[in-house]
Amino acid sequence: MNDGPKNDRDQASTRSPQQHDILIVTGMSGAGRSTVGKALEDLGWYVVDNLPTQMLAPLTELADRAGEKIPKIATVVDVRGGRFFTNPEQAVEQVRSTTSARVRVLFLEATDAVLVRRFEQVRRPHPLQGEDTLLDGIARERARLSALREASDLVIDTSDLNIHQLANAVTERFADDHFVGVQVTLMSFGFKYGLPADADMVADVRFLPNPYWVPELRPHTGLDRPVSDYVLAQPGARPFVDRYASVLEPVFEGYQRENKRHATIAIGCTGGKHRSVAIVAELANILRGMPGVAVRVKNRDLGRE
Repeated sequence: MNDGPKNDRDQASTRSPQQHDILIVTGMSGAGRSTVGKALEDLGWYVVDNLPTQMLAPLTELADRAGEKIPKIATVVDVRGGRFFTNPEQAVEQVRSTTSARVRVLFLEATDAVLVRRFEQVRRPHPLQGEDTLLDGIARERARLSALREASDLVIDTSDLNIHQLANAVTERFADDHFVGVQVTLMSFGFKYGLPADADMVADVRFLPNPYWVPELRPHTGLDRPVSDYVLAQPGARPFVDRYASVLEPVFEGYQRENKRHATIAIGCTGGKHRSVAIVAELANILRGMPGVAVRVKNRDLGRE
């Protein structure tokens, strides 16, 4: 993750919450950019759709002149711009280095299978498909956006989200956007359902005995006291939670210095029902005691089995 040149970071660390924000929304076609734009409008953002990358700098100048009159501007930048969509990552870095605004990039991601299904539902070709297959167009887009994805501040995987869930995810991240600190999402998940694509860090607690093999605990979850007590009583469980929290503390302090305001920490077990859920709940209690850290818990695969 690249937050821009050093002088911009220094400015960002002392930036007043009243100064304006610029959010660049990008990502895969079919991943939900229109839904995100509408959700941001509902939150009071001024949204510009399908902006050519060459217009990012003039838009930034307009935002600087408008100041508090337009405090929050979001612009959707993507491959629909055709030949006007050139060197987007360089355009973003130029904007970051020349404005006093807080500039962030939100990248929307989804799996190939999900994108294919969504395009087939609306019966529209992919912008980069041409005379080839839909998967060819998706592959070209991934390659073209790879550097921009790497430079993004926040990645949201929309594969398992409907439009309402995606709108809620945007609201959760941007409704209280002037919180001075790091907004941390602690996510439990099951490895058998795949790694979360939007996780900043992933930890594996499959080294702990699985309550699934205890008949009286199997039907319960990590949210239930018997399962939680069982998991935390296992050798290594408490040292893992305490030491992992200690490791995360300087990370969150660094995120604040670097103006990274959102982080997703994923904890996985086999099915995402017992161990990871119990560990996430315990870790959340510790992190909530850290200064400048706001914590929300998401149990991704709970109830999926």
